[in-house]
Formats: sequence, C-alpha cells, structure tokens
Amino acid sequence: MLEMQHPVPARHPPPVIKSYNSRISCNVIFCNRTLRVVRPVWINFNGEPQPFRDLQPGTGRRMTTYLGHPWMFRDAETDTCLQVNGREMFIPNISHHASPRESLVFITLPVYSLKEICLQRVRGLVKREDYRKLEIARSLHDDLEDHPTVEKDLQRIALRLVEKREMQQE
Repeated sequence: MLEMQHPVPARHPPPVIKSYNSRISCNVIFCNRTLRVVRPVWINFNGEPQPFRDLQPGTGRRMTTYLGHPWMFRDAETDTCLQVNGREMFIPNISHHASPRESLVFITLPVYSLKEICLQRVRGLVKREDYRKLEIARSLHDDLEDHPTVEKDLQRIALRLVEKREMQQE
C-alpha cells in the first residue's frame, strides 16, 4: 500500500535586512567603548553593507541617520561583529527620533567563546595559506578558513528572524 506524502511547505528565503525609505532623521553618537578600531557599516536600501570611516578606540562620532536604517559595527582588523547597545545590530526607532538630544549608541565587545578568541588570535599571527600547515584538528583548519564577514552575519541574523517568526506562528 502506498502512503500519501503531504507536500512539504516551501521555505521562504530569509528576509533581506536593508534600509527602508524614511525621512525621519535621528541624531546619534556612535561611541566606541572598545580598545579596537571599529568600522561602522550601514546596510543600504539593497541590503548591501556600506562601510563608513573607522572609529578609533575610545572615540565617538555624531551622525544623522534615519528610522529603519540598520547599522552594524565591525572590528576593523578581524571583521568580527561587535555589539551595539548589547545587540548585533542598531536600527534607529522612534525613541531615537523623539529625543531632543543625540542618542548615545555604545559599541562594545561581545562575550567571545574561548574558541573564537583563539581563532581570532591565530588568524592574526598566521598567514591564510599556512593554516593547513598547523598541527591542529582538521575541523579547526576549516574554522580558521571561515573568516567572519558582515554578509555572513546578515544572513545568520535574517535566518534567526525567520525562525523566530515560525515559532510565533506555531
């Protein structure tokens, strides 16, 4: 006897994280609270990262941005994602617009795992072409070669948003 198989619903592609057309401006101060050089990255209207001028450690920059314009902050040397007000991304909302003063946006280091700290350190000391020469587990060779990028982080965040929506619908 043949069993009827139910069609599996097609999974929609993850949403594109991008800026939306908004004429509502927000004045912010991006405050680099790390000892690292930070690269602010605005996600444009097509979902493409647009890097801005680096922020030196302990400095800040006044910016005018707009409601619904996502920003990420990267370590300029390693391209690892930094936190902004305790999150991976800053998206100005109405409270940032309503404030009569600039809103402070604090850029800090996330809590990295010991493995991630070691990967960052080895990437800084060893040339890419020499990773496979290291006498370490093969899986670590793969991890070393999988450098962080803003595009990978955007994709991961978008997938997390899809999963969150699916859980809310259940």
